[in-house]
Amino acid sequence: MPLGGPRFQSEPDAVYRELRQEHGAVAPVVLDGGVPAWLVLGYRELHQVTGDPVLFSRDSELWNQWPDIPDDWPLLPMIGRKQPSILYTVGERHRERAAMISNALEAVDPFQLRALAERLADELIDAVCHKGEADVVADYAMLLPMRVLATLFGFAEEQGPGLVDALNDMIDGQERALAGQAHLASSMDRLVADRRAAPADDVVSRMLAHAAGLGSGIGSGIGDEFTDEEIVQDLMVMTAAGHQPTADWIGNSLHLMLTDDRFAASLFGGRNSVAEAMNEVLWEDAPTQNVAGRWASRDTRLGDRHIRAGDLLLLGLQGANSDPRVRTHGSALTGGNNAHFSFGHGEHRCPFPAQEVAEVIARTGIEVVLDRLPDIDLAVPAGSLTRRPSPWLRGLTELPVTFTPTPALGGTRA
Repeated sequence: MPLGGPRFQSEPDAVYRELRQEHGAVAPVVLDGGVPAWLVLGYRELHQVTGDPVLFSRDSELWNQWPDIPDDWPLLPMIGRKQPSILYTVGERHRERAAMISNALEAVDPFQLRALAERLADELIDAVCHKGEADVVADYAMLLPMRVLATLFGFAEEQGPGLVDALNDMIDGQERALAGQAHLASSMDRLVADRRAAPADDVVSRMLAHAAGLGSGIGSGIGDEFTDEEIVQDLMVMTAAGHQPTADWIGNSLHLMLTDDRFAASLFGGRNSVAEAMNEVLWEDAPTQNVAGRWASRDTRLGDRHIRAGDLLLLGLQGANSDPRVRTHGSALTGGNNAHFSFGHGEHRCPFPAQEVAEVIARTGIEVVLDRLPDIDLAVPAGSLTRRPSPWLRGLTELPVTFTPTPALGGTRA
């Protein structure tokens, strides 16, 4: 079955269910250009794949399909060879790079982070609150995470909007995608050079200090082994992974709260419902649906399938979340159960400090909307809302709302 098409936009759960019924926990799929791969849909099987980095490696050089992959294959940015980022690094080198990122993010003060996210969210709401209508995806969710991350990394706040435009162009994958990627990469490169010359209290400076074995116990004695190119690449990964999934987490959560009666209380200030909605989205409507990937380092068996050395396995995060062996289809609230795969699992999972940063940004973003836009309601029938037709990330193309116009705060909160 091709991994893509309109059904991934309209009914992905049905697609995963049909694949599981026909093929079991590990389903054969076809990527763009007729390239074969395995989609791991079983909760236990995905736990096995992500928990064994030796048998199921992140080293894309192992892929047995490289002789048949053309130079213009559209998925090369996602599954490229010899990519210097942390995504394709394995073993001790990966652990060192993961520690560098985790330490840099762990030092972010959560109270300062919330204050920053709240201030930038207020600025975005100020731009639309007097109109009585807005698209909370395009006007808000797609702007907020990158602006927060840019400030945390060390960019001047006035650079934030340009970085948002560049990243969204890159994610859209249209004619401006390469220009957006180039702008983002050159901006990161300049920031790393600036912070190497003049360190500050920001994420990039802490990454550089760790890489050089400096700071208060940060670092691991690796000296100058990390190049600026590696740090820039890791910043690109942190940016892409931190922005779009968080933007979709905001959009998908607000969509749930506006269309599901169980969360009506949160529209009137019930903060527990906000947390519950966010957790339910991670189970039922995960921003990151599927991830490429892992490569088998030798012949093996997985879910009654014979996996050959070099086969590509795609991580079916949403499919595993809805595995009937661990979930009942159509079940109600997941409560405080956080055993979903939406942040991955194993050595290559999203680092815990990064998860915490994303959660603060998303929850603050949702709460500011509910605080600032009274009687918010959908401006269109819920059934008319559409999703991006992507098998990888799941988010709304738009979320138009109406509300009673209110004055801008102008940078101040009561």
